[in-house]
Amino acid sequence: MNRHSNRIAPAKGRLGVLLPGMGAITSTVIAGILLARKGKGRLIGSLTQMQTIRLGKRYEHRAPLIKDFVPLAGINDLVFGGWDLFPDNMYEAAVKAGVLGRWTIEPVRQSLEAIRPMTAVWDPAFLKNLKATHFKKGRTKMDLAQQLMDDIRAFQKRTGADRLVMLWCGSTEILPAPSPAHESLTALEKGLRANDPSIPPSMIYAYAALKLGIPYGNGAPNLSVDVPAMTELAEKTGTPVMGKDFKTGQTLMKTTIAPMLKARMLALRGWYSTNILGNRDGEVLDDPGSFKTKEKSKMSVLHTILEPDLYPQLYGQFHHKVRIDYYPPRGDAKEGWDNIDIAGWLDMPMQIKINFLCRDSILAAPIALDLVLFLDLAKRAGLKGIQEWLSFYFKSPQCRPDLDPEHDIFIQHLKLKNTLRLLMDEEVLDHSGLDYYDPEKGLPTPAPAAKPLAKGKRETARAR
Repeated sequence: MNRHSNRIAPAKGRLGVLLPGMGAITSTVIAGILLARKGKGRLIGSLTQMQTIRLGKRYEHRAPLIKDFVPLAGINDLVFGGWDLFPDNMYEAAVKAGVLGRWTIEPVRQSLEAIRPMTAVWDPAFLKNLKATHFKKGRTKMDLAQQLMDDIRAFQKRTGADRLVMLWCGSTEILPAPSPAHESLTALEKGLRANDPSIPPSMIYAYAALKLGIPYGNGAPNLSVDVPAMTELAEKTGTPVMGKDFKTGQTLMKTTIAPMLKARMLALRGWYSTNILGNRDGEVLDDPGSFKTKEKSKMSVLHTILEPDLYPQLYGQFHHKVRIDYYPPRGDAKEGWDNIDIAGWLDMPMQIKINFLCRDSILAAPIALDLVLFLDLAKRAGLKGIQEWLSFYFKSPQCRPDLDPEHDIFIQHLKLKNTLRLLMDEEVLDHSGLDYYDPEKGLPTPAPAAKPLAKGKRETARAR
């Protein structure tokens, strides 16, 4: 038994999945999992369900599925709950979102209708374009946090969940200015009791989760857990946290294309990005304050990947523009256009054009599933605080304050898989391959030569 897997508590019993924001993404996630349980859908896009992980040397040919390699909860063990600003059950939310057709979700309609959101925490100062109808009332923000904790306890008792995780799938909040209330746990709790205006709803959810030792992930660019007070609380309660902002569409393209430009030392002159989308997220982002939060998340990736301080001639002066336009007819079918102006040998100009017609919730759903399962794994493995190894899934990955986040998707992917290897006491891969060529390292026994074909078969093979 290896030293790491032996310390990971088994994934026994039910895993309760708490999802603040039960709209397009959440209804798509839950419907997809329920359909997969019935054999009526494949969870494409999920690393935990569909991807393999190479172990050891290439010639060993060991590549189990990730879900067979690390002790993850199974999709049959998940039970769902959450909160929303509107009272729609998950079937009604799915129909309104229009991500999945009625005919697709009909086989799980009854199960979806049984999942109803609890009343949410609401502060119109942070979401100006939504008019909530289903929200809590409390004298202070600490009262609201206590109500959330009561909800969590009631959900666990009602469902019989053995363990819990919380993943924010709600809307993008207006980003509050830095505040003393964010700097320490003592200051935060004082601010909650005093109704400090710098504490947004997402931070109240995060506080409630971490106070109860429940792992928390942030799928929006909200401040949420990305402040010293929350990191302190996560460390104190031994709880994993991560965020922020699911990497689904245009930023997924940027973190894929930018590493290629840098790897080939191609210069970047400008990158213009614009999006249209029509779901609730688009409606929220139509407010300039919420858009500013999203823009900050989307704008951060290029400088970190391209490192203009190291390569000023190539990346020192590129122009980066991002736009998001709310266009109701498009619904969840987001479209992103990118115009990338680059330069090559002797500064000759070239261009790359990308037109990504994607479905926002379809891309977000497998991310949400993976993060739920990895959050639970991290908790059972005794990991606490910021889980930077899950940067792969985020536009603006949370990391230690003295470090820059890693945005290169290929480095992020290697970091994720190497962390899984370490947890299971397998060799970390660097892909150098030097041991294949160094006789002192010891080469594998060559594969036996193929047996020669009989004369007739040789002639047939030659003809082919």
